[in-house]
Amino acid sequence: MPANLTPQYHKAEEEYKRATQPREKLEKLREMFRLLPKHKGTEKIQAELKRKISQLMDDLESGGGKPGTGKGKAVHKIPHEGAGRVVLVGAPNAGKSALLAALTAAKPEIAPYPFTTRIPIPGMMATRGVKIQLIDTPAISRDVMEPWLPGLVRQADVVLLVASLADDDLIDGVEVTLERLAASKVHLVAQPPVDDEDETTHYLPTLLAATQCDAPDAEDRLALLKEWLSERLPILVVSATRGDGLELLKETIYNALGIIRVYTKTPGKPVDMTDPFTLPIGGTVHDLAERIHRDLANSLKYAKVWGTGVFDGQTVKRDHQLHDCDIVELHT
Repeated sequence: MPANLTPQYHKAEEEYKRATQPREKLEKLREMFRLLPKHKGTEKIQAELKRKISQLMDDLESGGGKPGTGKGKAVHKIPHEGAGRVVLVGAPNAGKSALLAALTAAKPEIAPYPFTTRIPIPGMMATRGVKIQLIDTPAISRDVMEPWLPGLVRQADVVLLVASLADDDLIDGVEVTLERLAASKVHLVAQPPVDDEDETTHYLPTLLAATQCDAPDAEDRLALLKEWLSERLPILVVSATRGDGLELLKETIYNALGIIRVYTKTPGKPVDMTDPFTLPIGGTVHDLAERIHRDLANSLKYAKVWGTGVFDGQTVKRDHQLHDCDIVELHT
């Protein structure tokens, strides 16, 4: 579905791009959110604007991370890398760190006691020729939740809620995690609403990973979990130690990100199929050029495309919608 952005929105976007001060950028982002039509075709833009607004608000509250400024709360800055960001959350001993270690090359501390993880720990997961950033976070309980954690979760493209099938209290642990984040206006849902007008409330697409499926009585706990939660969140059953369900989990995370892979080539040279760019589903030739460099987007005249819905090397305009695994040759 096309976004159908208004001239007023595009004007606010240009003013945002020209802004140099954080508060001015925040004002323009909020204006863009107010002007953005709220429908299925703009849900990705809505989510991105909310993430940028949240990040700028956190930066301003913390003084931009500079010593002696802000309110003194801890700030954990992790650069956004890869095709998307997935934040792992859950109760103590849910198995988040073990899952991160199984899916990435990260080496978090793993121990059989609660609150082993004290800071966010990133890792990169490879799947379908792209890398996706996963971030492990401290556990959430009724009594403990790091004050900076909701801000980090708001920066996620997808949330992975982790629960252990070895835990008799797993349902209570999941409910506490959902409730405590919701109290900070961070709602973990299967599908975010497309017509949300509140820039301060975040609805994040969420998957539930039920870990330790090889534990005693895991099947009984899984049955209870599905009975209670399966209509609210998709549940994937995994074992970080045996590897059960990990490939399906990778595939499901990739699909939840709603992205396509696009390969580029230089005129007269072969295409490099090793390092694709990623765009949201529905992304255009102009979006690709802007992802590479803003100057390229400004000077772009047309492109040649090999892939879905075109003949090989077909000349297309800037607004041509790209598809997964298309090859694009940009001309300025």
